[in-house]
Amino acid sequence: MLTLPRRALAAALLAAPAAGRADGGGMRRELWSDPDRGRDLPVLLRLPHGARPPHPLVLLSHGLGGSREGLAYLGEALAEAGMIALHLQHPGSDVALWGDPAALRAAAADPQVALARLQDGRFALDRALASLPADPLRIAAAGHSFGAWTVQHWLGQRGLPGLPLPPEPRIRAGIALSPVPPRRLSPAWAMAGVDRPLLHVTGSRDSSPLEETTPEQRTLLFRHTPDGVPAALLWLAGAGHMDFAGVGAVGAAFRPRIALAAVLFLRAVLQGDQQARGRLLAGLPGLLREGDRLETRALA
Repeated sequence: MLTLPRRALAAALLAAPAAGRADGGGMRRELWSDPDRGRDLPVLLRLPHGARPPHPLVLLSHGLGGSREGLAYLGEALAEAGMIALHLQHPGSDVALWGDPAALRAAAADPQVALARLQDGRFALDRALASLPADPLRIAAAGHSFGAWTVQHWLGQRGLPGLPLPPEPRIRAGIALSPVPPRRLSPAWAMAGVDRPLLHVTGSRDSSPLEETTPEQRTLLFRHTPDGVPAALLWLAGAGHMDFAGVGAVGAAFRPRIALAAVLFLRAVLQGDQQARGRLLAGLPGLLREGDRLETRALA
């Protein structure tokens, strides 16, 4: 089932620089300690082979109850495309809560848990730019569910008035898998602060296991993208909430489509790749299946 999408992904990456080799390429797990916050952050690094540094850097943020092992399919595709994939694990909203619905709900509602996630990104970027062959001008972020919320706010989405949710200006683009619409707030107001490209990915069965969010509501942020800001919406027929998480075999049929769309989007907006931009504007011909669709804004 994955053969044709894998070939499509490989074809999309032919424009990647072939000379040189990244030092220490491959995958490794580390524990990064932030002394300022007294917080230990488990991370998983995927470094590209066969591409000349400095590399684009992509932070990956898991959903509620997840870990650095999640979104592996996306991290692998990014590394194959010559990018550094940095999977973060956020203590306080990670796998330690799995199996405890009350703890999961409490973490989702705690503004300090949300704020800690945003601060994790700032710390991880400081550490990565000091120790990895990363390009500081080509940084992106991707996340699923609570991780999508994290990405949205790194890019400048507004939160509740009075709640300090600082954006991360070094992140130039984002990918939101199962985007999280604002509660009790206007989507237009929430998105007014977003001035960087964002790929929204959802599906016809993407309802939340913890709250009443419909798939259609997950498209609202794309619909309210400020004028002139590049954005895209990938809608996958039949895709449910956990199909995007990249855990076990769940959602395997959707992963090649998500990964290729993500790589092409980042190539287009981070690297100015006109071939990638053209494939997006054409609606990803040959990749999408019946009922899928790709919409774009300000990508031309």
